[in-house]
Amino acid sequence: MLSDHEIARAAALRPISAIAGELGIETGHQLPFGDDVCKVLMDALSAPARGKGQLILVSATTPTAAGEGKTTTSIGLGQGFRHIGESVAIALREPSLGPCFGVKGGATGGGYAQMVPADRINLHFTGDFHAITAVNNLIAAMLDNTLFHGNSLNLDPRQILWRRVMDMNDRSLRNLVMGLGGKMQGVPREGGFDITAASEIMAIVCLSRDMDDLAARLENILLGFTYDGEPVRAGALKVTGAMLALLKDAMHPNLVQTLEGVPVFVHGGPFANIAHGCNTLLATRMAMHHADWAITEAGFGFDLGAEKFLDIKCRAGELDPAALVLVTTVRALKSHGGQPKDQLEQPDVERVRAGLINLDKHLESGAVFGKKPVVALNRFAADTDAEIAVIREHVQAAGFRFAESRHFAEGGPGSADLAREVMASVADNEPLRYAYELEDGFHEKVRKVARKLYGAADVVFSKEAEKDLAAIAQAGLGKLPICIAKTPASLSDDPRLLGRPRDFSITVRNVQVSAGAGFLVVLTGAILRMPGLPKAPQALKVKLNPDGSVEGVA
Repeated sequence: MLSDHEIARAAALRPISAIAGELGIETGHQLPFGDDVCKVLMDALSAPARGKGQLILVSATTPTAAGEGKTTTSIGLGQGFRHIGESVAIALREPSLGPCFGVKGGATGGGYAQMVPADRINLHFTGDFHAITAVNNLIAAMLDNTLFHGNSLNLDPRQILWRRVMDMNDRSLRNLVMGLGGKMQGVPREGGFDITAASEIMAIVCLSRDMDDLAARLENILLGFTYDGEPVRAGALKVTGAMLALLKDAMHPNLVQTLEGVPVFVHGGPFANIAHGCNTLLATRMAMHHADWAITEAGFGFDLGAEKFLDIKCRAGELDPAALVLVTTVRALKSHGGQPKDQLEQPDVERVRAGLINLDKHLESGAVFGKKPVVALNRFAADTDAEIAVIREHVQAAGFRFAESRHFAEGGPGSADLAREVMASVADNEPLRYAYELEDGFHEKVRKVARKLYGAADVVFSKEAEKDLAAIAQAGLGKLPICIAKTPASLSDDPRLLGRPRDFSITVRNVQVSAGAGFLVVLTGAILRMPGLPKAPQALKVKLNPDGSVEGVA
C-alpha cells in the first residue's frame, strides 16, 4: 500500500503533453508515443528560446563496480531545482538492453529520484536503438554484398573495419568467420558483433547537429582499405538515403518526466569508453533551449566521461557548462582508501580520509578546463554522520563547495541544498578551456590528457599503435579529437591501482578511427565492445504481470 508521501508524488505525474506544454513546446512539435512518452521534433529548436539555458554537467570520482549514482543524482538535482522554484530540464542517455538484462539492470534512477515510465524507457522505448542497429547492419550487409558481386570497391577483406551490432550481451558473437557454407553464401572472412551502444552510428547520432550534419558524418565513416591501401568510406556504398530514412524518427529527442514532473530528454546512449558516453547533442540543446537550467551527465568518472564531454562534445557543439558537479560516495572513498570490497558498508572514518586523494585529483582536473566542481555526496543508508563530516570538512578546507544529497530517500527536497550550491558556483567558473588543441600532434594529445587528467608520468605507444597511426595519417585523419578507452576503475590503465596512483605510464596498444563521429579511439587495455552475461543475469528477474506492468528492469 502506498504511503501518503508516495501518493503525493504519484499525483504529480501528468500527461507528457502537459510536460511539453510547460516547456513551451507546441503541439505540432510533439510526436506522441502514448500518454507518457513523446518525441520532440528537431524543429522545436527553431522556435524562440524559452530559457537561459545554463548547462550543468554531472560527473563523478573514480567509481566502484556498482557506480556512485550519477544518473540518480542528476535526476535528484533536477527535482531539487524544481523544488526551489527554478526552471529546469534534464538530458540523459537511453538505457541499453545489454546492462538491463546483464549485470547492472535498468538505468532510470532509483528511489524517489527516477524517471518514468521506467519499464518502457528500459525496454525498447521509442525504437531508437533498433534504428541505429538497423543502419549499422545495413552498412555491413551492403559491404559484404559488394564483395560477393565482384568487389567493385576493391576492398581487401583482411582490412575491413566495420562490424555488425546487436543490443544484447552475447560473448559468443564477438569473433566469427562469416560467409561459410558454399559459393552462394558470401565471401568467407573474419568478423563479429559489438553491442549497439559501441557502434559508431550511435556516436554519430549523438554528435550530429541536424540531418545534413548526420548525412555528412554517415558518408565519412571509414569502412576499411583497398588492396592498394586506400581508405573506403561509407559514402561509396550509395545508401546514405536509406540510412537517413531509417534514422529520421530516431534523431528526434524523447521526452519523459521524473517522479516529481521534471522534464527529461532521454536520447542516445554511446559507450563511455569506445565513444564519448553522453546523450545526444540535440537533447542537450533541447533542454537548454526550453529551461533556465539544463542538467546532463557524462559516463564513468571525471577522467573518462567529463574529459570526453568537454573535449569532444563541447568542442563539436560549441557548449560551455556553467557549472560542474562531482558526485562521490562514502563507499567509493573507502574503497580508494583501501577498504576491502566486502566491507564497504562498515563504518571507517580513516579509510574515508585515506580515499580523499582520489577526490582531490578529480577536483584538480576541473581546473584544467577552467571549472570548479561542486562536490555532491550521494548519501546511502549505511553512511555515518562522522564519515560525511570528514568529507565535508576536507572539501570546504580545499576551497570547494559541498552538499550532501538525499535525493534517493527524499526526492527534490533532499537535493535542494545541492541545487543552491550549484547555482552559486556559476560565479566560480571561467570560460571553457580544452585539455589539448586540435593542432597538437596525436602523441601530444594523448600525453596531455594522460598527464593532466590521470596524473600519469608518461605514455608508451606500442608498435601496433604506431602502425595504426601510419594508416590514419595516410587517410588524412590525424588532427581529430581523441577518445581514450581505458578502465574506469582506476585513474591509471590498471584497474587494480586505486586511490591516486603516481609515477605510472599509460600504454597505448591500438588506435581506431571513428571518422564519421569525428574522433580517434585510443585503446589502452582490453576493452570489450561486446559484453558477456554473468552467471545469473538480470534477465532472470524480469517479469510481465497480468496487468501488463513489468518488474525487474527499473
